[in-house]
Formats: sequence, C-alpha cells, structure tokens
Amino acid sequence: MIPNKQYQTITFAINNQIALINLNRPDIHNAFNDIMLEELLSVYQEIAANNDVRIAVLTGNGQSFCAGADVNWMKRVKDYSYDENLRESLTLAELLHVMYTLPQPTIARVNGAAIGGGAGLVAVCDIAIASEKAKFSLTEVKIGLVPACISPYVIKRVGERGCRELFLTGERIDGHRAKEYGLVNQVTTEEKLDEAVDNRIKLLLSSGPNAIAICKDLLQKVPKMNPDEYKQYTAEVIAKLRISKEGQEGMSAFLEKRKPKWSI
Repeated sequence: MIPNKQYQTITFAINNQIALINLNRPDIHNAFNDIMLEELLSVYQEIAANNDVRIAVLTGNGQSFCAGADVNWMKRVKDYSYDENLRESLTLAELLHVMYTLPQPTIARVNGAAIGGGAGLVAVCDIAIASEKAKFSLTEVKIGLVPACISPYVIKRVGERGCRELFLTGERIDGHRAKEYGLVNQVTTEEKLDEAVDNRIKLLLSSGPNAIAICKDLLQKVPKMNPDEYKQYTAEVIAKLRISKEGQEGMSAFLEKRKPKWSI
C-alpha cells in the first residue's frame, strides 16, 4: 500500500493499482465541508493523472457513507454573500465533474446513509454497491434548497421521472428502492459488501485499462453527436484501438486462449 500525505477529512491510499478513498469524519456521519471538498478534488485530480491507478473506490468510515453537508459548515454558509456561496458551489461542481469524467472506473462502496450531496457522490460513480443498511435521500427541499450541483448526475442515473419524485419530496429510501430507481447497481448484506466490491474490481481488472477509458469517453461524447458525427467518430475509435498496443495484445491473447498481460 502506498500512503499519501495526511488529510483532515479523508484518507487516501493506493494499493495494488486500486485507489482507496475514505470519507473520514465518522463522528458526524462523514458530512462534508469546504475542506473535504477541496481534499477530494485534489485526490481525484491526482488519480486522473496517475496511469498506474486502474480503479478508484470511494466509501465512508464508520456507520455512514456521507450525510451531506456539515451543519457547522452550513452555519457559516448561511451568512455568506452570493459570491462566497458561488465560489464554494463551483468547487463542488468541479469535484463532481472530475469524478464523473475520471478516466479510471469508479466504485461507490455505500456502507450506510448517503444523504443530499452524499447521494450525489454515489451518482457520479460508475458503479454503486450498497449495503442493505444504506439509506438515500435528496433532502435539500426540506430546508428550502435544491440538489443543484448534483442534479446533472442524479438525473443521468435515475431519469427525470424518478427525480421528479425524489427531488420534490425529499423522501428517504432504502437500498432496494435505490436500485429500482437506478441510483445503485447492486444491494447486498453488510457482511458481503466487501466481497461484492471485490468481485466488481476483479471484473474491471480483467478489462483493458485504455479500453475502459475510451468506453467512458464514448459514453460522454456519443449521445451529443448527430449520426454523421458518431459514424465517423466511432469508426475512427475502433480502427485506432485495433492497431494500438493494448488492442493488439488483447486480440492476440484471445486468439491464443490466454489472459492478456493487463489482467491480474
């Protein structure tokens, strides 16, 4: 395991090409403040630039994943000016964007409550695996606010129909209903949560790292293209990959009935 610098609100380490990020404020259910947002942004920017990292896993220490905004932080935010609020909101928006566009696959290990912005951190991850004990809620409307910065990503995962219900009511739901909405991919017992995450990691490690990054790029770009654009773009993508080092190794391994070199 490769330890990194000391953080105030999170822990971060790289172990066998897996980046492990833990929200580390268990006494207040891993609620986030401005410091946590800055630390998470720094960590995910570091991961994006590190070609040796193949997967990033986010979870929370203690009994909760993330309870949303820290009450003490909100006391300060309440008296902020518009410009001060905008600056901190832009930090959150940038963090979510960096997480969502990370070249490496991301997994949310949802060990407990994911409320408000905590649910947003789940939504930006590629794969979310939740314990049966996990609870989810978009409660911003209960205090006269809205889930603004997280909305692009929750809408992408849940769809407009589900968000009209969850955004407007602020209803708290369990993991199984979160799966029905599409917010999480899998629900398991607390005892089998690590096993479920490990199984997904194994699947991801058996895939070409560059191919995964290109897949994520396709998912972002193709829906925005017209037919003429995506016909040309997708043809170019596969042609380049077929002659790439990774593509050549993958095809050779398949034809020779062996594991590719990247598979662990």
